[in-house]
Amino acid sequence: MLTHTRHAAALLLAMAATVVPLGAQQAGVNPMAAPFIESMTWTEVRDAIGGGARTVIIPTGGTEQNGPHMVLGKHNYIVTFAAGLLAQRLGNALVAPTIQYVPEGNYTRPGFGDKPGVITLPSPSYDRLLDAAARSLKVHGFTDILLIGDSGGNQQGLTAVADALNAEWAGSGTRVFALVDYYQKGRVQLREYLLATYGWDAETVGTHAGTTDTSQMLYVHPAGIRMDRLAPGGGSPDSGVNGDPTKASAEIGKIAIDQKVNAAMAQYKALKDGA
Repeated sequence: MLTHTRHAAALLLAMAATVVPLGAQQAGVNPMAAPFIESMTWTEVRDAIGGGARTVIIPTGGTEQNGPHMVLGKHNYIVTFAAGLLAQRLGNALVAPTIQYVPEGNYTRPGFGDKPGVITLPSPSYDRLLDAAARSLKVHGFTDILLIGDSGGNQQGLTAVADALNAEWAGSGTRVFALVDYYQKGRVQLREYLLATYGWDAETVGTHAGTTDTSQMLYVHPAGIRMDRLAPGGGSPDSGVNGDPTKASAEIGKIAIDQKVNAAMAQYKALKDGA
């Protein structure tokens, strides 16, 4: 048993240095103390769980238009990196593959869903996908299943699935945590920071593909930004950009992700303590 435990601990350390999905190492740092499941073999996952890694994070991103300067996978790069950082701070957690198909509104939503490349998975299909992922992970021995979402459309489904599964699994020892503060409190805190530090109001910062989104991508995956296409408001009325991405920086991006992860950590602790 001792040999098995030592093997599992050594595995976690070794896997932390491997190549990980999407943007999880793009910022020049290793944002995790535990591996991403899709970068592991099934026996490595088994041994990690046996060694105490009973917490798993399911990140949800999105495939949506982000103006002419930023790739459609923005949310996936950001939330994958953030999930790795969250796993690091938890100490003994794994990260499930990022869900890239999420609710993006109407298929032909003007200025958004009508842009080539956008893929929307509305509820209840999105909720069923989350439900299936959580059920799979429970069977394998995970007891704390953490849901985080990097987009506004993701949040309602996170809560609905967590509530339904927790009611069904009451007394089983497994619980699902919808950490919606990652998105909701994280973005509010960043806007407050930008106003206090730079004097940039909400209109300047923007709500989509503006200062905050672009900053986070510059931090985790700068190759996903077309620097020659940066322009306030995207440069045209139908650009799909709200706000000024020219004010973005990797430094702001790091602060943004730290705030989001900190908000998720605080909510997880509060929910655990209140159980």
